[in-house]
Amino acid sequence: MLFRLPIIFLIIAVHETAHGFVAYKMGDTTAKDMGRLTLNPMKHMDILGAICMLIFGFGWAKPVPVNPMNFKKRDKGRVLTALAGPVSNILMALAGVILWTVLKAYDVIPQTVMGGFVDRFFVVFIMLNTAFAVFNLLPVPPLDGSKIIEPLLPPKTRIWLGRNERILSLVLVALLLFGALSPVLGILNQWMLNGIVALSNLLLYPFL
Repeated sequence: MLFRLPIIFLIIAVHETAHGFVAYKMGDTTAKDMGRLTLNPMKHMDILGAICMLIFGFGWAKPVPVNPMNFKKRDKGRVLTALAGPVSNILMALAGVILWTVLKAYDVIPQTVMGGFVDRFFVVFIMLNTAFAVFNLLPVPPLDGSKIIEPLLPPKTRIWLGRNERILSLVLVALLLFGALSPVLGILNQWMLNGIVALSNLLLYPFL
C-alpha cells in the first residue's frame, strides 16, 4: 500500500497525458484547452477507478476529452490516441525492468532492509504498469481497447456500442468488483509481463 498510491498517481498521470499529447499531435487541442495535457494526477483521477486499482491492481482514470472531428486523419487519430495510454504504461514497465536488472547486476541495491524496499518498489511499479496496460487494452467500452478496434467494426456495431457504453461500463465494473475477470486478466497480465521481460533481456543482452 505504501508504494501503490504514489505509483498509481504517476501511472494515471502519464497514461492520460500520453492520450492528450498524441491527440494534440494529430490535430485535436481539446485536452490542451481543458488543462488536461498535464502530469498533475489530480486532473486525471477517477476515484472509483483509483480505488479498484489500489485494491485489485486493475483500474482506470478520468478519460481525456478528445474530439475526433479535429483529427487530420480521423480513424488513424482515434487509434493512435487510444493506443498511447497503454503503450506509455508498457514503456514504463519496460524501463522499470531494465533499470531494476541493471541495478541488481551491478550490486547497486544492497542486501539490507532498505534494499528490500527498493526491490519491492520495482515489483509494484512493474506489475501495476503492466496490469493497467492490459486492463485498458480490453475491447470493452469505455476502455482504450474498444477505441482501438472501433474503426474495424461495422457501422451498426459502432452505433450499438456508443448507445450502450454506460451500461457496458457498469457491467465491467461489476465483473471487476466480483472478481469474475480476475482469471482472464491474470493470464493476460502474465503474458504481457513475460513479453516485457523478454524484450528487456534482448535489449540488455549486449551489455550484461
